[in-house]
Amino acid sequence: MCAYRKKYGVEKAKDYTEKRADSRSSGKKYERKRKTAPGRSVQKNPEGKRVRNYVKTSPEREGGLPKVIRLNRFIANSGYCSRRQADRYIELGMVEVNGKIVTALGTKVKSADIVKVDGQRLTPEKKYYVLLNKPRGFITTTDDPFDRRTVMELVKNACQERIYPVGRLDRNTSGLLLFTNDGDLAKLLTHPKHRVRKIYRVRLDKPISKEQLQTIAGGIELEDGFIQVDAIEYVGDAKTKREVGVEIHSGRNRIIRRIFEHLGFEVVKLDRTLFANLSKKDLPRGKWRYLDDKEVKFLKMLR
Repeated sequence: MCAYRKKYGVEKAKDYTEKRADSRSSGKKYERKRKTAPGRSVQKNPEGKRVRNYVKTSPEREGGLPKVIRLNRFIANSGYCSRRQADRYIELGMVEVNGKIVTALGTKVKSADIVKVDGQRLTPEKKYYVLLNKPRGFITTTDDPFDRRTVMELVKNACQERIYPVGRLDRNTSGLLLFTNDGDLAKLLTHPKHRVRKIYRVRLDKPISKEQLQTIAGGIELEDGFIQVDAIEYVGDAKTKREVGVEIHSGRNRIIRRIFEHLGFEVVKLDRTLFANLSKKDLPRGKWRYLDDKEVKFLKMLR
């Protein structure tokens, strides 16, 4: 009652106390009226009682999905190009919405609108999520001006839609690499604030001491700033002390190799064995598979 008195004052507290006493004597439960937040509706059970799982009724959302989105996002979701390239097409007057040319960046469209780029009508495409066990010798890029082998060759038969690698693995690094045409998920998985979990197996050119492992665990200063791994320990044959497992969430370029190079080691072999709780189980080197619905839902919960 002290909290109620402090919030609403002495008189309201007395009135509330009296109504509670009356309700006890009459056998009826007294309930205070609760306000509903603007833009929300209250669900009630068959008995007419209010329940907690109320839902949004914002005019910009329908069925839990965006009803109105930015034009560049609509174009990117269709698989035509990236959002940045879509902005260029909009500025060049190459984009039509319902038969009218649109040049204003930030224009919003509905899912039912007819959107054309250079005369080609676009439709939101099906989302694909492909997990590859990347072998060494392939670079992580969609195309290469030097005609080197790219990871896109390995997933070219996964779908007709354009999918892109999420993050990077350098040419001599093997392991898990995710591809998708879901730009929102790709952004979520690559943003540092989400601290997406990654585990690497590292083979070194010479033994590494326990004290050096502790140094890495405590953090070291590199040319582009301080870095600290989440966990590090010996793996494989512990007697050789040349193989270690490293858990890290940073996505900095060549970060694992640079950590060990800083201490005078050369990384002979580097393999990513886990990415965002996705593992290489039953996925041979050079092969790919689709993520199942459960895995996709888990990735989208990483916020």
